[in-house]
Amino acid sequence: MARVGSVAPSRRVFVELREIDKHFGGVRALDAVSISVEEGTVHAVIGENGAGKSTLGKIIAGALQPDAGEILLDGELVSFRSPREALSSGIAAIAQELLVVPRLSVAENVFLGAEPRRGGWVRRGALRRRFEALAGEAGFALPPDRPAGLLRTAEQQQIEILRALARDARLIVMDEPSAALSEPDTVRLHEIIRSLTHAGKSVLLVSHFLREVLELADTVTVLRDGKLVHTKPTSQETEDTLIRAMLGRPLDAAFPPKSAPRAGAPVVLSVRDLSAPGVVDASLEVREGEIVGLAGLVGAGRSELARAIFGADRRQKGEVELADGDLASAAPLVSLRHGLAMIPESRKDQGLLPGRSVLDNVTISRLDQFSRFGIVNRRAERAAASRVLDRVAVKGGDYGAPVSALSGGNQQKVLFARMLLCGPRVLIADEPTRGVDVGAKRAIYDLLVGLAGEGMGVLLISSEVEEILGLAQRVLVMSRGRIVSELRGEEMTESAILAAAFSERTAGARVP
Repeated sequence: MARVGSVAPSRRVFVELREIDKHFGGVRALDAVSISVEEGTVHAVIGENGAGKSTLGKIIAGALQPDAGEILLDGELVSFRSPREALSSGIAAIAQELLVVPRLSVAENVFLGAEPRRGGWVRRGALRRRFEALAGEAGFALPPDRPAGLLRTAEQQQIEILRALARDARLIVMDEPSAALSEPDTVRLHEIIRSLTHAGKSVLLVSHFLREVLELADTVTVLRDGKLVHTKPTSQETEDTLIRAMLGRPLDAAFPPKSAPRAGAPVVLSVRDLSAPGVVDASLEVREGEIVGLAGLVGAGRSELARAIFGADRRQKGEVELADGDLASAAPLVSLRHGLAMIPESRKDQGLLPGRSVLDNVTISRLDQFSRFGIVNRRAERAAASRVLDRVAVKGGDYGAPVSALSGGNQQKVLFARMLLCGPRVLIADEPTRGVDVGAKRAIYDLLVGLAGEGMGVLLISSEVEEILGLAQRVLVMSRGRIVSELRGEEMTESAILAAAFSERTAGARVP
């Protein structure tokens, strides 16, 4: 539902960007983009991965400098050469990857670089008093003396918000702030954002969640391929109009048609009585050509089960069997050799090598295909990588460039390309569309359904219930480390999944 009302015309413009250009090598990330952010509003910037929205946010926050164009602050021309310069002018940024010092306390992180001192020594009492006053004003219940690294993601995000407020920030740039949050934490974040604007602060919200944008933002700017499509009051937009503006076309359907596995399809993955850290006596089967959804709340043990099956985490007991026999040795390389591949939950922390090239990231798991006597045949390696990269439609032809230069959606597709190069019969896909836009999501959905149509068994883990229901033929629900329910056919509803997820064990559940 669109937010009621529109931006009041009398609001004062705080930051204005005029005709901003930005290039990265031969790629034009921004092409003559102009936007204005008004005081006391949420201004959302949306677009497909690679549209330039994060680049725009980084330019406003001083992390990047434009190649052309002007930035005006309160009507005066400015030029930020660093985030510190932008911060001194009242602009702070909260990146998708949070920046806290894990061993420092919460209070020390909030006032990092601006601690109250006397004679070179930090005044601990004054630091604590300032923190408690600031946190109380913001309504945050954070423990001042606890090491920041021990806090949840949502609490670390609050540290960054307090850090911005401690420096009198008038505009806070938030890049995908809810991407890694649970539903309750997302609700709390939205309350915080509203309280910031009520206090006269402005928020530049970079997000791929269209419902979030429609709920929170006063104004929305749409970018496509680095160009400005339009800026409108959010009250004039719907999900359909935003998708059409982002893609340049309507999205015909959120999910591709389902196709059931053939009758009598063999079991390609069998898990029996598996226990591991966070997992208790889990049993499941996946058949050839079947997509099985694994649902549950955050902390239910879904990723822990996936990692234990794949061999990334230690198994305490139980059996994992693939079509070619028992997978007794728990190790990722052994799993890959036996036809089991996995797309991990976090591409940054568990999947990609950000400083290495796209090519290296695709072939790293199967260099033996292109090596003889320890020497890699680069021509054969590139040819094989190009085939799988073309299949998953990675945009950006320079496969020698660092994978970190790609957009989030294309980085995710690189992981799929790596998996395809291994030629698995079974794929575990853990949050395969996290952090990607609607266009890239549909491409990944098509890929998953296509792989299942070719006979691959897929175990799909997702925090988005709609995604599970839209893709899976069966749904297993986890709660507190256990598989508590199996749903099929008409039983597969959002209410049934949530009811099972909130229970410890569902009576009468069918579990293999």
